[in-house]
Amino acid sequence: MDSSSPKTTIVVPTYNERDNLPKLVELLAALEVPDLHLLVVDDNSPDGTGEIAEKLAIDATFPIGVLHRTEKDGLGRAYVAGMTRALAEGADIVVQMDADLSHPAHVIPTMIRTLTTTDAAVVLGSRYVPGGAVASDWPWHRKALSAWANFYVNAILRLGVKDATAGFKAWHARTLEAIDVASIHSNGYSFQVEMNYRTTSRGMRIAEVPIRFEERIEGVSKMSLGVQLESALVPWKLRFGKKR
Repeated sequence: MDSSSPKTTIVVPTYNERDNLPKLVELLAALEVPDLHLLVVDDNSPDGTGEIAEKLAIDATFPIGVLHRTEKDGLGRAYVAGMTRALAEGADIVVQMDADLSHPAHVIPTMIRTLTTTDAAVVLGSRYVPGGAVASDWPWHRKALSAWANFYVNAILRLGVKDATAGFKAWHARTLEAIDVASIHSNGYSFQVEMNYRTTSRGMRIAEVPIRFEERIEGVSKMSLGVQLESALVPWKLRFGKKR
């Protein structure tokens, strides 16, 4: 291992992902990323995902940590807990990705290379830049909802990115520290929007690389009505709320 390589920690929240997590670990193990670490943030999954993660850590070819949380209180809270732990453990780069295999792991080296060779503060895997795509089996109404959500967020916050709601990102540790990730209170998908807003409002640049977003094969989506309502309200709160 090159001692000068940045420590990269991939933070993956899980809730009932026992079938997908072993597959994700295999995909990450195949990447040629030096000093790669995985931090699984499990929200007390009833299906035993946390225990599966502990077993995977024993035999993995790269370091795997498991953060067990006692309750399921949202994607945002899980990411904040995981990113805070990753920073405390000395990560130089923090990658956030879902456990459901919708985010293509093979793009991670490109994201890291873009992050470390440009002035980008964060690099996101984008469905809506040239070369990007959403799952071909998405129904038309889901594609329309995703496109509308991005238009809606950008119209209010003027983020200047094509995929404002993306959840697959590579962050410099210093960026997470600058935006004070530990103080973010948004949950669900609005967490992604607030992270972007804090970044651009501080004059830092978000770069996008194309990805093909796939539909999950195993398990069920965690999207709920409450998550959708929060996602609609948070952009207005960010635009007109008290500046930090």
